[in-house]
Amino acid sequence: MKFIKPFLFIFSISLFFSAYSYSGEPKEGVQYATLPSPLKSDVLSPVTEVFSLSCHPCRNMENFLPAINQELDTNIDKMHIIFNQPTYMIAMLYYAAEIQTKGTPDHSFINDLFSATQDYSSVKEQKDAYEQVFTSRGLISPTNFNDEQISALTNKLNTVKILSEQSRINAVPTFIVNRKYSVILGGHANPKEIADTINYLLKK
Repeated sequence: MKFIKPFLFIFSISLFFSAYSYSGEPKEGVQYATLPSPLKSDVLSPVTEVFSLSCHPCRNMENFLPAINQELDTNIDKMHIIFNQPTYMIAMLYYAAEIQTKGTPDHSFINDLFSATQDYSSVKEQKDAYEQVFTSRGLISPTNFNDEQISALTNKLNTVKILSEQSRINAVPTFIVNRKYSVILGGHANPKEIADTINYLLKK
């Protein structure tokens, strides 16, 4: 058993990073891509991780975010992608958390949401897990939102759905930088290189 965790950690790294490093300036099409058009929305910060709670690589990426963020002069915020109805429903849980915490939920909160989404096979177990994630923090589960909270949540989800469509991002996790660029994770060998590309794009 003592060998399993190191193996899983190494395997999780391979889901993101290539086997080679790059030197010099990041290249379009290799380390980053330009979005079809700039995204005009206050929802997006200068650096925004695009993810989904149902995405296993996104869950692994959560472990690398502190190392990436340490290399940046700005914080990394999040946007839950909405591809379809299932991701819309899961995004509802993330934004129910974001609305109540008035910003990006902390690392522990995010990990608990990942666990509730990915670790339970039955609908009842999953529902109970979501309820526990919110109530254990003194927050309201979205199933118990009042009309005002439902309206705020719906508006947020509709905004994100439009941004998801406009970005044409079809794989997560990734990072949107300055609302103009997305980072190609496979073009990097480690979190430091991702941070270097993000810093480059912030100044571009």
